[in-house]
Amino acid sequence: MNEITSTRHNHLIDPSLQIWNWEIPVYLFLGGMVAGMMLIAGYFLFKGRENEENCSCFYLPYISFVLLSLGMLALFLDLEHKLYVWRLYTTFEISSAMSWGSWILVLVYPMLIVNILLKPPAAVVEKFPILNKPKEYFFSNPMRIKSFGVLTMFFGAGIGLYTGVLLSSLGARPLWSSSILWMLFLVSGLSGAAAFVHVIAKNVYERELLAKADNAFLIIELFVIALFIVGLKTATEVQASAADLLLTGDYAASFWVFVIGLGIVIPFIIQILAVNHKIKHTPIAPLMVILGGLVLRFVIVSAGQFSHWFRTY
Repeated sequence: MNEITSTRHNHLIDPSLQIWNWEIPVYLFLGGMVAGMMLIAGYFLFKGRENEENCSCFYLPYISFVLLSLGMLALFLDLEHKLYVWRLYTTFEISSAMSWGSWILVLVYPMLIVNILLKPPAAVVEKFPILNKPKEYFFSNPMRIKSFGVLTMFFGAGIGLYTGVLLSSLGARPLWSSSILWMLFLVSGLSGAAAFVHVIAKNVYERELLAKADNAFLIIELFVIALFIVGLKTATEVQASAADLLLTGDYAASFWVFVIGLGIVIPFIIQILAVNHKIKHTPIAPLMVILGGLVLRFVIVSAGQFSHWFRTY
């Protein structure tokens, strides 16, 4: 992540002089969405919904595969030494969040491929009948499909946790130095995925269920954000100053308007009215949730780059 510094007053950084990368926030956002989709698809498999013709657990893996690939591309574009990325896979550093994440992301692809093969396109199966073997194997035993659903949720949670741990492991930035950042990104990813599936789901039961689930995720996300801010404000002076970047500083407008207001509070009110049949379901609220999740990553990454231990705001 690039950074341009300038001296102003007490060695402060002027945000207008910084060049923020878009690749990392987009990568974190897409990773969170994929994590949420894998958790949702795995849950439906665990609950035995694989027999439903229009279950979202059959088409979410396709979407997840594409989004994860786009996220990996964004991460690759951010790398300074692109030709040496293969070295990440020549070793495994147990204390490195990047090492954990690199291997988890590699293992997720086979998981998504198996998910896709649970119901491969009929036209493809006609040409390649062998692709129907995974479906026959898992569907022949209900416990196999349930176990695979749990495994899918496990890897989905792993991606969601990693997107938060990746930043919190960089202790040089006081805004990111929080043990609850992983939970914020995981819940935000779940909320965004639930909102997305709520819009595209073909099954009425799933639309209703995910709208209700998203309301719960939004409440939890708001609670986690409060804990995140309180944790920073009650820590060191520098961490408290970093929290002020979001509360009253240069990033306050984006944080309060796009993350809290348009990304959580307003869509929560709309969806509460919708699930209680006061108004019709509308894609506006889910789209606001997804946009809020994206802005959250941009705000956290940008404000985190702006925060430093040796500065007093």
